[in-house]
Amino acid sequence: MSRGIAIFAGAIGFGLVLPALPPLQARDFGVMGQTFPIAEPDLLAAIQGRLEILQANGGLARLQEQLRAKAADRVRRPTPVAGITRATAARRWSFDPSIVVESNIRDHKGNLIARAGQRVNPLDFTAMSQELVFLDGDDQAQLDWAARRFPQVGKVKLILVNGSPFDRMKEYQRRFFFDQQGQLTAKFGISHTPAVVRASGKFLAIEEVVVPPARAVAPREGASS
Repeated sequence: MSRGIAIFAGAIGFGLVLPALPPLQARDFGVMGQTFPIAEPDLLAAIQGRLEILQANGGLARLQEQLRAKAADRVRRPTPVAGITRATAARRWSFDPSIVVESNIRDHKGNLIARAGQRVNPLDFTAMSQELVFLDGDDQAQLDWAARRFPQVGKVKLILVNGSPFDRMKEYQRRFFFDQQGQLTAKFGISHTPAVVRASGKFLAIEEVVVPPARAVAPREGASS
């Protein structure tokens, strides 16, 4: 099963067990031809000297802290999914989740579910119990709309294409996910948010919804500009 299929199956809760891969074997083929040192000794000495200077003046610690901060920022606020914009027109379509199995798939007891080369619809084996809702995490109107329309936490997965899942979790006291690298929106053909994906028979019904923008708060009378 390809990586994309595995991500899709995991996102909607398909309990498929991936077949085990055969153990990898490494062989030593010896040395062929003339060998060369990886780097000149003078270059290695220069690098080592630079590292020692950085360590002595605290530069190395600062560099490590900057790298940690950048990594934390990336986790807290992932790279936005490119090309996703706010919906300005309602759009609906069906998506066939069927896949062609690349290798045998077995359940947790070892029973064969599907053979390699077989076309399989995951909805034949398990129900999709949650709706997937894709949102712009920086669009307050979309977030408020989702909170009102989907108040039952266990019935839906809120998936951001932009913004910080951590900040939204604090604000709404519920879990938010993120469409890493836009893999799900690309698979479903979603171009605008908010968008809702739900099971409909043996297909997935996908809908892009128009949500009015949040209203600006009018200033109080007598307030200075």
